[in-house]
Amino acid sequence: MAETSKSWKQLTRAATQCIDTPLSDWLAQPARFENFSHQAAGLLVDLSKQRIDSDIKSKLLNLAESRALPQRIEDLFTGAAVNSTQQRPALHTALRAAPEDRPEIAAVVAPVQARLNDLVSRVRDGRWLGYSGKALTDVVHIGIGGSQLGPELASLALVSQSRSAPRVHFVANIDRAALDAVLLGLNPERSLFIIASKSFSTLETQVNAASARSWFLERVGHLDAIGKHFIAISSNTGAAAEFGIEPANTFELWDWVGGRFSLWSAVGLPVMLAIGTRGFQQLLAGAAAMDKHFRHTALVDNLPVLMALTGIWNYNFLGVTNHAILPYSERLRLLPEYLQQLEMESNGKSVSNSGKPVSNHTMPILWGGRGTNGQHAFYQLLHQGSRSFTADFILTNGGEDAPAQIADHQRWLLANALGQSQAMAQGQHDPDPHKTVIGGHATTTIVLPELSPFSLGALLALYEHKVFCQGVIWDINSFDQWGVELGKRLAIPIFEQLAGKSPLLQDASTQGLIKHLRKTKTTDEDR
Repeated sequence: MAETSKSWKQLTRAATQCIDTPLSDWLAQPARFENFSHQAAGLLVDLSKQRIDSDIKSKLLNLAESRALPQRIEDLFTGAAVNSTQQRPALHTALRAAPEDRPEIAAVVAPVQARLNDLVSRVRDGRWLGYSGKALTDVVHIGIGGSQLGPELASLALVSQSRSAPRVHFVANIDRAALDAVLLGLNPERSLFIIASKSFSTLETQVNAASARSWFLERVGHLDAIGKHFIAISSNTGAAAEFGIEPANTFELWDWVGGRFSLWSAVGLPVMLAIGTRGFQQLLAGAAAMDKHFRHTALVDNLPVLMALTGIWNYNFLGVTNHAILPYSERLRLLPEYLQQLEMESNGKSVSNSGKPVSNHTMPILWGGRGTNGQHAFYQLLHQGSRSFTADFILTNGGEDAPAQIADHQRWLLANALGQSQAMAQGQHDPDPHKTVIGGHATTTIVLPELSPFSLGALLALYEHKVFCQGVIWDINSFDQWGVELGKRLAIPIFEQLAGKSPLLQDASTQGLIKHLRKTKTTDEDR
């Protein structure tokens, strides 16, 4: 077990020895930044505000070696069954690799990519016409989780890169209000719907897709119009055909690409529509550059490895229980949500690869919000609350070539980010205890040269690989998600019971809630 290994014991002793050293003392070291900041794929990752020194870093690297991390990284890229519970590889990196690097994958992916490129070209230049002969102006992407969070994040972050694009809307929540808000004001003759579901049976996606289809047919009155306005991204071509989607408009997904790692596949279609195929290729190129760095760089200088080990140090040895994602970019405001799924769904596990309970804590709670809005919301708790936390600050360094007024906004944004990270680390002593800020909170700062498709691809791949490395250290499978299925299964009989169509068999609390909701619904309808 990890807790009994030599490297684990050494780190436990190191944590005991350093915990009382003020972080501000470490930051006073002249070469601190040079020794603990690293660059790759255009990104800067600064770990100098972390509670680590060269000795701790060395011990963390020993831990990684003891867990055979270099071999596991190679396993990821060569197609070994790293998804142990489902006996599958996780080959999302192959989707962005050069064709000559993975020719067997390229042979499968290239035909799908060619069809996607053709579709994107026809929609963006007005050659894809709806049933009434009108060009399309709006795209509605219906998915959930991995098929929605990545594409929505990337589309929002990069849409300003394109001047010729349809408006792209996203629907995921099964709450009908979400769908209605998107459909309001749309012209069905000019709207294209993308239904993204690997199985084509995900509940939220099924319900929203059926409602969107009904909304469309009620307004156009032609069943055969579905073929001009609905596209599927799915492995289940039969179910898509039953829905009315033509085989030519169904784009395949493969079982070796997990949902939360699927942005790089056909799931990225809304991103392609928003920024064009050239922009999407740059997104892939940025991720591929980080892949190359991750696979071929020694652990001591490997950005994903160092971020992963720093997290392990904080969570398992220094007792940190939650991690904040703080993007100082309005266009990256969905990054915390995206990383919540990527990290907590991947590594929110308590069972090891061998099926036994894990011997230490795994993924902490991840949350966050964009700066500077968060400074007037939850930062008070971060600065003067009693909870432990770590944080990632994500900055973009573009804007200096912009008009002076815009450049001023960017400098103030960067100044606030640096000021907040400094305050978290160093704190403030004041004769008035109400004004004292303890400090001592470790943070990482990631700097993108600009918010471009390339840099975003590198950033997302950085976090993907960080997650994989932590899973290896914790000896858990980062590529399954059995836990999310239970509540979804339990919802199926409750759906019928809420309508009074089947007997109540749940616990007393759940039965009471069902009865209350049924009674309240009846009362509301009778008014």
